[in-house]
Amino acid sequence: MSKTDHILLVEDDAALRELLEEELEAEGYRVTACGDAEQGRQWLQTQPPDLLISDLRLPGKDGLSLLPALKAQDMPPAVLIITAFGSVQQAVKALQAGADDFLTKPLEMDHFLLTVSRLLENRRLRREVQQYRNMLAIEQFHGIIGQSPAMQQLFHQIRQVATADAPVLVQGESGTGKELVARALHDQSQRSNGPYMVVNCGGIPGELMESEFFGHAAGAFTGAKSRRAGLFQQANGGTLLLDEMGEMPLPLQAKLLRVLQDGKVRPVGSDHEIQLDVRIIAATNRNLTEAVADGSFREDLFYRLETFALQIPPLRERGDDIQRLAAFFLTRFNARQQRHIKGFSDEASALLQHYAFPGNVRELQNAVERAATFCDGALIDVEHLPQRIREQGDAGPEPVAGEGRASDHAEALPSLETVQRRHIHRVLAATEGNKRRAAEILGITRRTLYRWLE
Repeated sequence: MSKTDHILLVEDDAALRELLEEELEAEGYRVTACGDAEQGRQWLQTQPPDLLISDLRLPGKDGLSLLPALKAQDMPPAVLIITAFGSVQQAVKALQAGADDFLTKPLEMDHFLLTVSRLLENRRLRREVQQYRNMLAIEQFHGIIGQSPAMQQLFHQIRQVATADAPVLVQGESGTGKELVARALHDQSQRSNGPYMVVNCGGIPGELMESEFFGHAAGAFTGAKSRRAGLFQQANGGTLLLDEMGEMPLPLQAKLLRVLQDGKVRPVGSDHEIQLDVRIIAATNRNLTEAVADGSFREDLFYRLETFALQIPPLRERGDDIQRLAAFFLTRFNARQQRHIKGFSDEASALLQHYAFPGNVRELQNAVERAATFCDGALIDVEHLPQRIREQGDAGPEPVAGEGRASDHAEALPSLETVQRRHIHRVLAATEGNKRRAAEILGITRRTLYRWLE
């Protein structure tokens, strides 16, 4: 049971309705209670619950009349039907109509609460399965999401380069997914069954780099009590990714060039070379052409790596991939945190689409997770996004009288509906999601608030 679980209780007996509401709230559930099917239908439309508990006999239409509309929902609530007129025929009819369980009055409270807990848990499991299916349904290339022309071209290049066995240089801004591209090259190649090793060239002290890369013999230096295989030997028969290649010191660059040319390594303190079969992938966010020009990167090594160079496009150049990735990250967040946020408001989607994302895919992932954490409704809206993304929408200068066309300024103004929605969510944020208090501040009924939110 989660305190975020919402239960809609439809019961015409006021005393029983009040009792069940109190018992459910005491268990930590959020409960909305009403007395007839028409009110229940309105609540189902404005605030879909996780569980619908309804009496079978109600004034006007019966409780089963609520079920047909639920079938159209992506993830309908679980349904528990209760009645004082229990019979096998009624139970079968309720289950055939879509109910998940059926209880008869008088209710035994412990059994009732146990049934509620079980139905909610079953629904959570169904939702998680659906969310993982949604993630798997998003078309991916070795774990990389991208339908834009720039990414499709990159995937084509990966397929071509993977068939070769020469070194590869993967370049791209921070957060674009260089490690994913390197892994795709390995998985697409004939070396896919071999080892795949990754080393961060910027994370190893310079004095230890040679030993880490090429290994060392016993007694090669103080503390080297036994022989140790280096990363090149550990990756023999497979692929070695040299991440942050631009941070490698010049002396080690010279030794790496020799390894690329001869296919041999000499462990520190050893007189013998070891023949290896390793494919090198170098990744960097530095401009190596500039590094060559300023003398911090060897020209001969650069040309050796540049033969097969892949450039990953920044996220700002990938068009609708921003929306695809945002949806993927939200689906993954929902599955991990047992949430069911449906998506993004039009305004939030527009801000994401037009933001430059200097941190690229990694920044987008963090922004979506942050927004989803603060979202307490069905949609992520503008106020849930990080401040730097929100501020871009207000970054334009104020129009100066007499400058430009009036129509240009008018097009930049938000609609009344947009202003209203933003204000509602600001009030909800200020009241920490307390809809009763928010409705009081806004001067409207809670029912109107739910309708506006929908």
